[in-house]
Amino acid sequence: MKRLSVVMPNYNYGRYIEAAIDSALAIDWPDVEVIVVDDGSTDDSRARIEAYGDRITAIFQENAGPREACNAGFAASTGDAVVFLDSDDVLEPTIARACADVWGPEVSKVQFPMIRIDKDGTPTGTSFPTFDKVPSPEDVRRWMRVTAAYPTPPGSGNVYARAFLDRLFPLDGRCGDSTDSSVLAAAPYLGDVVTVQEPQARYRQHGDNRSHVLVDYSRFTRHLTRAVQRHRYAIEISGQESDGIAPLFRGRHLLQLRVSGRRMRPEDHPIPGDSALRMLGDALASPFQPGPESARYRVMVSAWSVATLVSPKPVAERLIERRFRQPVAG
Repeated sequence: MKRLSVVMPNYNYGRYIEAAIDSALAIDWPDVEVIVVDDGSTDDSRARIEAYGDRITAIFQENAGPREACNAGFAASTGDAVVFLDSDDVLEPTIARACADVWGPEVSKVQFPMIRIDKDGTPTGTSFPTFDKVPSPEDVRRWMRVTAAYPTPPGSGNVYARAFLDRLFPLDGRCGDSTDSSVLAAAPYLGDVVTVQEPQARYRQHGDNRSHVLVDYSRFTRHLTRAVQRHRYAIEISGQESDGIAPLFRGRHLLQLRVSGRRMRPEDHPIPGDSALRMLGDALASPFQPGPESARYRVMVSAWSVATLVSPKPVAERLIERRFRQPVAG
């Protein structure tokens, strides 16, 4: 790993973008380029970005969405390693050296936990994901093939190999409007996903995060739609043999989203062939599916899923609220 490119799409995060840019410029590595793509912001983002002058590469475009902002940033980048930094997150100075220590020719991405911070940047005392045992690339590949899931942080928690990204970019409509999920899904199929246990980024929770699951019931449908989309994209782009969407019925996180969506929005369910009866069978089989979770957690997911499926709707709603409502720090 020689040059690290930090590609930062931004839309109306002027209040956070200086902290993000400053963190990229502070990375302890001899060759770092910082590329900021402002996607038609209507706040004061442009003025804040322009104040950095030639310390960064700034691209200003009309609003086209995060996928096109990432396409523009990647096209302008030259690093053999690339991190897509959300403009409300920040990087640790040690990120490049931590990745260089485990870098190799087969790596598609290096991932690491992210420290949760509140809207003012104060750590909340937790990080995610947690790795009780650092998974091997083979573990990650197997989990992805069988359950369409593996423990991974969102976009800012990953440094990608350019050779891997060159096979995907420019991203197109098959990825929807999201860059993160499709790229994360393809990574285990097209290389080694290597995990660093020490956090190398900070994830800001302020209530507007695109991936933050609160109990807005329409979000269950959106998350499930994205899961189908990213699974199909990863299989297609990698040319892997596949048993269709069967892996989507085995993942424990998706099981909980499926159950919640079915109980709260039964008329709007995006996974073909899904049903309450199938979910009940999947819930009972869930403890025996592969994955990094403990036996205790597997049993808890199974029990919660069964209870939510068979309970009267008011009880099911309380179970879903308790499971998915996350307090926003700050």
